[in-house]
Amino acid sequence: MDAGRSELIVLETPNNYSVTVESRLSAINDVCKEIFSTLQGSSFSEDDIFAVHLALGEAFINAVTHGNKMNPDKKVQIDYSVGSDKFEISITDQGNGFEPEEVPDPRVGKNLYKPSGRGVLLMSSYMDVVKYNERGNRVYMVRYKEKPELTK
Repeated sequence: MDAGRSELIVLETPNNYSVTVESRLSAINDVCKEIFSTLQGSSFSEDDIFAVHLALGEAFINAVTHGNKMNPDKKVQIDYSVGSDKFEISITDQGNGFEPEEVPDPRVGKNLYKPSGRGVLLMSSYMDVVKYNERGNRVYMVRYKEKPELTK
């Protein structure tokens, strides 16, 4: 570097947020508004925001109905991060958890005609990463602005 000349290095760090809400389906509304506003302000596309909206809704419904069994005394923890290249979110309920691989495929047989049971499939279809903790009461999801190359 030349004498008298400085170099500015800007490192963008993600914005991290955490909120705990009551185990009521309507409790997600204000959280969604805040998340979508933050995503728009971070130049995420409408497709990205739609995907996050769908996956967040499904994960929250699962946490309240299946995890917390609609118990209003239980809580749902939502931790999320908005970076320049990706959106990350974890949703944790206070339930006993589940085995994701035991969820029946809603596209097969009698499941095709059931009015429910598509949440896990939708989340994995619209988010780039979907992982569950060992207990099965936390889902971690990522949506990238630029889709990563898939390795074989």
